[in-house]
Amino acid sequence: QVQLVESGGGLVQAGGSLRLSCAASGSIFRINDMGWYRQAPGKQRDLVATITNGGSTNYGDSVKGRFTISRDNAKHTVYLQMTNLKPEDTAIYYCNAEVLRLMTTSNYWGQGTQVTVSS
Repeated sequence: QVQLVESGGGLVQAGGSLRLSCAASGSIFRINDMGWYRQAPGKQRDLVATITNGGSTNYGDSVKGRFTISRDNAKHTVYLQMTNLKPEDTAIYYCNAEVLRLMTTSNYWGQGTQVTVSS
């Protein structure tokens, strides 16, 4: 079994910064892509950013230039540095990882961490 545990969410004023972390644990042979998604009340879950095992990144249009995704493969951890936060960034942020174990690749999700940006 694999678990993803997020941390770092909270309440911040517009223009502020937050750093999210997500650590994967369990029986892991290799983690391929890792990423962050977010879901605001009444809306669908949207892509924030993804990063491959080799470090290639992809960002949603609304966060380009403000958010930076990174990872530490040795620690099975992915980070999201968020700067110049806006009220519309308010959402539950979910970590995602594509994990190879027992010769099978599966997708796992964290429980989510709340980010609230006040105006």
